[in-house]
Formats: sequence, structure tokens, C-alpha cells
Amino acid sequence: MRPRDVLLATGHESRGGPVSRDLLGPGTGAYVAGRDLPAAVRGRDRAVVVPMTLGRDPGLIVSAAQTLTWAARDRTPGDLLLAEPLGSVRHLVGWIKAAIARVLRSGPPPQAVLLVAPAAGPEEDAELFKVARLVWQNLPVRWVEVALTGGRPDAPDGLDRCHRLGATDVLLVPASFEAAPVLDGARTAGPLLGPAALRALIRDRVATAERRWRLDADDGLTGHAAAHHHHHHDHDSLERAAFHVG
Repeated sequence: MRPRDVLLATGHESRGGPVSRDLLGPGTGAYVAGRDLPAAVRGRDRAVVVPMTLGRDPGLIVSAAQTLTWAARDRTPGDLLLAEPLGSVRHLVGWIKAAIARVLRSGPPPQAVLLVAPAAGPEEDAELFKVARLVWQNLPVRWVEVALTGGRPDAPDGLDRCHRLGATDVLLVPASFEAAPVLDGARTAGPLLGPAALRALIRDRVATAERRWRLDADDGLTGHAAAHHHHHHDHDSLERAAFHVG
């Protein structure tokens, strides 16, 4: 049987952009959930959809589930699978801490860290402030602040706040798939997840979805409650990935 196509559903954490395109070669593509994903699903005989969220976009999971549930009505059971999301908030906190740790290994600790991510809705943006608090726990910096690309405070405003708090050495860290901006008066950390790490995580989600269907006949499409469950429940394989992929 021909391998499934892998469809990556994207949302505000990548601004719907092609950040995850071409990661796994032919048969893999990135599509904006609710816009490009339905047509992409219609054009595939067999596919597995991976919600490309780092934990701050539960709506992406719901949208992908709705698209696949609609498309699956005219398909043989198991033709379309919904994989676990790429990450959870717990993973995001771990990946941000790992990015900061890489900087700490190469130089002195910054006085402040500024987390930067695209603006979304009020709840998603508020979640980033929660992430900042969790990142700050046990971190050898005085402040962890938040900036929203396309929102308020934006990165220059966030950097200015850090300076007004008294920080002369500020590290900008991405809290999304987008790279953090390079600004005068601050250091900038690299991406949270490089291409190799993303490929490994996507392969893990796809393999888990295939195994779940093979063993339990579970395609991941059991309605919105399941989609929310996928967002809030951390499986053992996800936990291992959070601390071993960087």
C-alpha cells in the first residue's frame, strides 16, 4: 500500500507561513488550517495531518479535526488520520529553556529574556504570558518579558521595557516557529527547533498515528472533544520528545 501523504496544518504560530514546508520531501506540504487544508485533503487518497502547534493554538487542532471529519465521510475508514499536535505548552516551555541554555553555555547569562511570538487572540496571547512565567522559574535571569509581533507590546516596545526595568543585556528568544528579530541593544537566540528536530518530531507524530490506527482502529477523529483532549493531554512519547529533541 502506498505510504500516506503528510499534511502539516499551520496557524498563527507560523503566521500561516511555509515555515515547515519541504521538511520531509515529496508528499509532504504545509497548509493553513481552515483555508488551504480542505483542498489539500480532498486531493489526497490517503493522508495524515499533523497540527503544527507548539501549544498555543488549540483552535488549529479543532479546525484540522473538523476538516478531516468532513472529508472522511466519503472515504474508507483509516484513509485519513489526525496525528497528535507537534507540541504542548509544556514542550514549548522546555524548548525555550533549551534555547536559553544553549546561549548560557556560550556566554554570560542575560539580565532579561524577551519571548517573541506572532500576535493571535486574547486567550492565545495571554497563554504566552503564562509561558513566560513558567520559563522564568529557576532561570538565572531577573526578568522574562513578552513581545507580540503584529501586536502590543511589539518587540521594540518589549526591549524598551526591559531596558527601563534596568536590564542592559537582553536576549530575544522565539516562542513560535518564526525566528526572533535582530534588534540593536539585544542578543538574539536561534530557532527553537531546527529542520532536523522538526523532521524527527513530525515522523514521531506520524508513526504514532499509524500505530494508533493499526492497533486500536483510532483515526483521531472522534469530534471536538477529542481535539481538545489532544491539546491538553501529554502522552509519554510527547514527553520524551520535549526533553530529547532540541
